[in-house]
Amino acid sequence: MKPAPFDYYAPSTLEEVLALLGQHGDEAKLLAGGQSLMPLINMRLARPAVLVDINRLPGLDYIREDDGMIAIGALTRHASVASSNVLKKSCPMLPHAAQFVGDLQVRNRGTFGGSIAHADPASEFCAVVYTLGGEIVARHAGGSRVIPVEEFFEAPLTTALTPREIATEVRVARIKGAAWSFRGIAPRFGDFVLAGVGIALDFDGEGRCGACRVGMFGVGPTPLRAYKAEQSCVGNRLDEKLIVELAELAATEADPSSDVHASAGYRRELLRWLVGWNLRNASRKHQEEMK
Repeated sequence: MKPAPFDYYAPSTLEEVLALLGQHGDEAKLLAGGQSLMPLINMRLARPAVLVDINRLPGLDYIREDDGMIAIGALTRHASVASSNVLKKSCPMLPHAAQFVGDLQVRNRGTFGGSIAHADPASEFCAVVYTLGGEIVARHAGGSRVIPVEEFFEAPLTTALTPREIATEVRVARIKGAAWSFRGIAPRFGDFVLAGVGIALDFDGEGRCGACRVGMFGVGPTPLRAYKAEQSCVGNRLDEKLIVELAELAATEADPSSDVHASAGYRRELLRWLVGWNLRNASRKHQEEMK
């Protein structure tokens, strides 16, 4: 199919973008990598009256450490996330997750900010930022604001951004040590996951869990955290009995739905297995790091 008619703008400054958004509001859509937006437009599932191409904006393609977090510019390509030495050192879960995003062509064109703003419940990047903790910098004509990631995702493909705002930067927490793991299960490599889990652990000197983050994606309307499982993990040794208990808890905290790809019950069963697998993998990596 072909898209419905729209007006096209290609501004070269952020101020021009904000002026266009201020003028057209929710009739405008921002075009970055276009890997999610253009299929929707071509199938006429999205019919913006105005398309604002932001690929010419300078200064929004970067990855750097900033005040204890990793700052990623909105126009940073997925391929840059996958190859970033900064991320491999300070937040290796992100480049690891990047290999599962689409295919080579998608990773060369897609942008990190675009993926976060699109807010697909099965998005690997959304899941990592939500799991580790982070914030999104949003600019508007009157200034800017910082949105905690816990408040950013509101529903499938829906965020806290207003029609007159643009996400310019995503900040994600650093990972301490090697005790992390990330895995999803999809029908084919590069497809959207049926269920996915990201885990980050921190152990004290006696081998007990001092901090635990269990993120889930593809099993709810937004990325999720298994807060009850996290609380049950902290202060305990991660033995097999506890791993089974945590997997059961996390499965009760998910909110999967049924579709043509899988039933809600199957997604929950996948999640239960994934939580156990990732906990064992993170624990193994920690033990190897301590040798």
